[in-house]
Amino acid sequence: MLKIGLISDTHGYWDEKYVKHLGNCDEIWHAGDIGDIKIIDQLKEISIVRAVFGNIDNHIIRSEFKEDVVYKYGRNKLLMTHIGGRPYKYNNKTKLKLITHQPQIFICGHSHICKIMHDKINKILYINPGAAGNKGFHKIRTIVRFELSLEKITNLEVIELGKR
Repeated sequence: MLKIGLISDTHGYWDEKYVKHLGNCDEIWHAGDIGDIKIIDQLKEISIVRAVFGNIDNHIIRSEFKEDVVYKYGRNKLLMTHIGGRPYKYNNKTKLKLITHQPQIFICGHSHICKIMHDKINKILYINPGAAGNKGFHKIRTIVRFELSLEKITNLEVIELGKR
């Protein structure tokens, strides 16, 4: 079983609360709009990092990370990208990715809106951890933690980091 910390839309902002809440995670996944490669360096001091680049990320981040991560763990296939849309209103690029990869779990960022729900049409668990940074319209900064077993996700929790 893996304990995963999921973060997105840091926009170059570091908060020591990341250490507190992600410190016992086996892996940290960043769903894009990292903002500064130093954020990744600091997250790597906590745990293993998987990440995708976002629309604000520069050439340094884009040279280190891809637009999508497809990850298989047991029976779980996960797809992580930055700009994905939302259930039943995915953008065309995301629709093609969902058809191509057929994940059970779809992770994205970009919207700054924390949302976790079952997409019954595509038969996936949709997870957007919201925004952990202080730029954007969101009022509360959030991250997500969960445990990934060979069979399913358990102990899924949204963590509020405080006001933007």
